[in-house]
Amino acid sequence: MIDDANIGNLSIPYATRATYPVRPGNVLHPLIDGEPSFRRICEAIEHAKHSVWATVTFMWASCRMPDGRGTPLDVLNRAAARGIDVRILFWRPDSRTEHLKTNAFWGASEQVERLKEADSRVLIRWDQAEPGFCQHQKSWLMDAGTETETAFLGGINLNPNSVVAPGHCGVAGQNHDVYIELAGPSAVDIHHNFVQRWNEASERNLPDGRWGEGSANDLPFPTKVPRRRGDALVQIQRTIHRGRYANGHAAPQAVDYPIEEGERSNFDQYCSAIEAARSSIYMENQIVAVPEIMDCLHQALLRGVEIVVVVPAEDDKIPERLSHLAAFNHFTLAGIAGLDDDGKRNPVWVHSKLMLVDGEWGTVGSCNLHHYSLFGNCEMNAAFWDRKATRELLDELLLEHLDQDVSGMDARAALQLFGAIARSNRLRYEIGDSNWQGLAFQL
Repeated sequence: MIDDANIGNLSIPYATRATYPVRPGNVLHPLIDGEPSFRRICEAIEHAKHSVWATVTFMWASCRMPDGRGTPLDVLNRAAARGIDVRILFWRPDSRTEHLKTNAFWGASEQVERLKEADSRVLIRWDQAEPGFCQHQKSWLMDAGTETETAFLGGINLNPNSVVAPGHCGVAGQNHDVYIELAGPSAVDIHHNFVQRWNEASERNLPDGRWGEGSANDLPFPTKVPRRRGDALVQIQRTIHRGRYANGHAAPQAVDYPIEEGERSNFDQYCSAIEAARSSIYMENQIVAVPEIMDCLHQALLRGVEIVVVVPAEDDKIPERLSHLAAFNHFTLAGIAGLDDDGKRNPVWVHSKLMLVDGEWGTVGSCNLHHYSLFGNCEMNAAFWDRKATRELLDELLLEHLDQDVSGMDARAALQLFGAIARSNRLRYEIGDSNWQGLAFQL
């Protein structure tokens, strides 16, 4: 584990009750929106030398990867056909979440037929969550346990509406989302997470609970930490429901964690990061509805912290306690809307799950700020203490949302500018004028 002397002076505390430690020596690259994210992930799959492992929640039958690569399964089948160990953990909804089966690859007979027709060599295990919840992690791991180990994690589903760039079109239903590419010591924790879930996948012993020759075999836990690749401190954080997994075997250079008791390090980290904020908080999330999170935001506003929260542009579905924070003039609640070919504005669905604090700390992953993601689903985020990656992500997001370069501003000033532009765009929205600056408008 990282020496206490090196983390004692972190202005944003890390999660102390977590499976995985804070690890130095990582490199991070943000990937904004589905098209560039999936293009980079496909490139990594195509260059993988040993393995490709993924955790997938939803996979639309109509999803196509960028640049004519075909379906996600086409990409993965090609990798498996050249001898790469390709494994996927798919979520299987239960009776209480059955309504979500439509866009999940849950092992239906027609989906198994697709695997047979393709003579797929991909190995699959299906995994249910705690009843009523979701296996919601979205991660990709290339060459696990090797010198070229690289991971991707975030919130993007294999959804045709995600493979668009919100800044360049205004198709109704399109999504804005984010991934992080990660290499270095913390990749071992994404490796460990996959092994822990693969070995205890709930359906693994059922006749229809796995696919592929070799899918019955468990995986060994990782034994070594990847080499240093950069300077970022990273902690992989999760939501795991009590009783889902039993083997608390420690990741390399970590300590045993009682995973049978569950894990809430995502929740703990969000609260502690907001409580520690001194100057600025930038947040994007599909849903912000947990009272404890809104209480933390309220206390930060009382301290004078500049806050921007970007959510789906649905005024009538915003929790009342969140909208009440707009009483503070240094709080901006915003949505984004693209411009279509007819010159009309269409809302873009904000599906990203991220927060950036004081220009020096961030988190990106699958965790929404609602009861399900923070207390019941299986989720995974990467929290990072890295000024370079934090500013790179903030600058790229605001360039897209505001159509303005903010790289020369400090984070607080950039968020103040965000608020001013969002309010101006709201006035134009209300009079039916689509000639805005960027995409963001106040809700």
